[in-house]
Amino acid sequence: MSIELANESGVEVPAEMIISAARFAVAEMDVHPAAELSILCVDQETMADMHMQWMDLPGPTDVMSFPMDELAPGGRPDAAEPGPAILGDIVLCPEFAAQQAKSARRSFEHELSMLTVHGVLHLLGYDHADADEEKEMFGLQNRILEDFYDERHRQAQQQRQSDRDTRLLTNIGFTDTERPNASAEDG
Repeated sequence: MSIELANESGVEVPAEMIISAARFAVAEMDVHPAAELSILCVDQETMADMHMQWMDLPGPTDVMSFPMDELAPGGRPDAAEPGPAILGDIVLCPEFAAQQAKSARRSFEHELSMLTVHGVLHLLGYDHADADEEKEMFGLQNRILEDFYDERHRQAQQQRQSDRDTRLLTNIGFTDTERPNASAEDG
């Protein structure tokens, strides 16, 4: 999965978390692993301009998604095998997201992760224009986020255990930390 993130917002963002959330959501939705996705963080003025241009709505918003036309469920019938696709672009407004997070009493990182998953779902054709669509999309979004956090927690636990194991092995002299290339030198 190729994910590019460009931050033109003037606000420091947790880029690794955003990319991880996007990668996890795309994998959960069983999108081809060679698919491409672009994420752009912009300031409120730029987002307001985009919101007006593309949605004919005034003011900034938190996230906008621009799916690519070439992505179609099931792929093209004349294609030999389904292959990589360009999913499209997700545009985030971190300043707007920060305000939204504060009023909802959520962390900035969580807000951006949630908006990223939301953006991925829009790229894949999900919408929330009516009550049934909203229930489906937000239910899926919440499940993906919960699974994402569970996976991050599991990975953090594994890393802590690995770090403890390494310290223990080093303390008892089982590993040689001063000679990391010992086998190459001994040969």
